Amino acid sequence: MDYIIKLAFVLLIFIYSWFFQIQNQEWDIMRSMLKDANNMAVHDASQELNEAARAQGRLVIDPSAAYETFRQTLQSNLGLDDGLSPIAGSRLQAQVRIVKFDIVDEATGNTFPMLYEDPAYGITKYIQGPSVIAVIETEHPVLISRNKVQEAITVPAVQEYKLNH
Repeated sequence: MDYIIKLAFVLLIFIYSWFFQIQNQEWDIMRSMLKDANNMAVHDASQELNEAARAQGRLVIDPSAAYETFRQTLQSNLGLDDGLSPIAGSRLQAQVRIVKFDIVDEATGNTFPMLYEDPAYGITKYIQGPSVIAVIETEHPVLISRNKVQEAITVPAVQEYKLNH
């Protein structure tokens, strides 16, 4: 009887460790998906230039067009609906939130190169030209419920134009 209790205990530890490993692998996969989608979305958003300013030799990003393009690219690359919630067939399990969307260009009075810092999201980067900076997040996948609530998966991305002077 003692042997069976020990064996059951070892089996429970093994199963718990196995689920914990699967949960960590799922986190890695989701983080990678979010990073790739965010990189593509900020790239697409940075292409939304104000043509009138461009004709004058200035690179100014149109904020409303850039944000809309950013959302559309996230939706198509992550399988999300208009509310950024996963649709059927999406690998994600929870809604994606855009927690930061920032445009740094000549219209905001910045000169380049400049140091861009956002300690809230751990972003510190020398920006060479007009840029789109975005941070998205979604809930951590949970296979094993624990007392400690897992932090959300938060992913930053920066797309910049490098100006030749």
